[in-house]
Amino acid sequence: MRFREPFLGGSAAMPGASLQRACRLLVAVCALHLGVTLVYYLSGRDLSLLPRLIGVPSPLQGGSNSAATLGKPSGELRPGGASPPLPLDASSEPHPSRGPGPASNLTTALVAPTTAVLLSACPEESPLLVGPMMIEFNMAVDLERVAKQNPEVKVGGRYAPKNCVSPHKVAIIIPFRNRQEHLKYWLYYLHPILQRQQLDYGVYVINQDGDSMFNRAKLLNVGFQEALKDYDYNCFVFSDVDLIPMDDHNTYRCFSQPRHISVAMDKFGFSLPYVQYFGGVSALSKQQFLTINGFPNNYWGWGGEDDDIFNRLVFKGMSVSRPNAVVGKCRMIRHSRDRKNEPNPQRFDRIAHTKETMRLDGLNTLTYKVLDAQRYPLYTKITVDIGKPS
Repeated sequence: MRFREPFLGGSAAMPGASLQRACRLLVAVCALHLGVTLVYYLSGRDLSLLPRLIGVPSPLQGGSNSAATLGKPSGELRPGGASPPLPLDASSEPHPSRGPGPASNLTTALVAPTTAVLLSACPEESPLLVGPMMIEFNMAVDLERVAKQNPEVKVGGRYAPKNCVSPHKVAIIIPFRNRQEHLKYWLYYLHPILQRQQLDYGVYVINQDGDSMFNRAKLLNVGFQEALKDYDYNCFVFSDVDLIPMDDHNTYRCFSQPRHISVAMDKFGFSLPYVQYFGGVSALSKQQFLTINGFPNNYWGWGGEDDDIFNRLVFKGMSVSRPNAVVGKCRMIRHSRDRKNEPNPQRFDRIAHTKETMRLDGLNTLTYKVLDAQRYPLYTKITVDIGKPS
């Protein structure tokens, strides 16, 4: 009994002290057991889920480390912008015996169309323009050499920029008969200019067959009709074959209003001869041209048709836009008046009645017959029979 008393606290110990100590010992053992059990339990679980279970957000929302999920890409953020873990046996290079895996195929499918198809629109003003140019007509022009100097121009005189998409799909219409030397100069100078202007363009030389009186305006109507059979042009530049611009900022394209391009010819002392003048080189959008019913068909011989065209524009509520006289300078190839292109004695009477005649004389009454069409390296030549004066 004396041996047990010190253990129990001697005679001074309370009767329940031994039971109290026993309970404390039991609680400690249970706590130890519970702790060991919890450690073993958690060691087999995904500890990354613990913050989510207790409601604490974590930036490390990775995937499971188990074998079942190893190698599956995750879209969740990883510290420091780290890439998702690679699958087993994965690398940045395709396996030599298997070829590219699914990841490389996906990359090819996404990247290839982006680099091959998507082109931005060409800028409003081309960065390739050089400004004023020296224009001379004292050298011989070899068209084969000109074609070699313009390798991007396709057969038929077609060109489109390679590095951007031009909104200006321009058909350039040249009324023509017996002016081959002038045409050589035009092609020599204009093709480089038009390419620098980043236009999607084609050149059409409309050749009047036979030896009847020349009809410039009717040939331009023919050019409009024939060019649209080739391509969905939205702009038409009508140019005499003997006029060359002296500044490539004078763009051969269409604007919100009809455009007069050759505003300052050397022939007229580099000034506009009169306010209503619309001859030489002009540009109309497809819709503008259709609105005025095209050009008149009944101006045979020289003069009058450009004034009739100006009247048509005014009567349809349009105004003429022009570059300034510095940018709009042009040089004309000097020549004597063509045979069968003498001044039209009826031109003044016809101009006075444009408002009455424009509905019955134009695209809706145009008749002609294509006799020949040839696509040369620098232009398309269409020979037509447009009839004779009635």
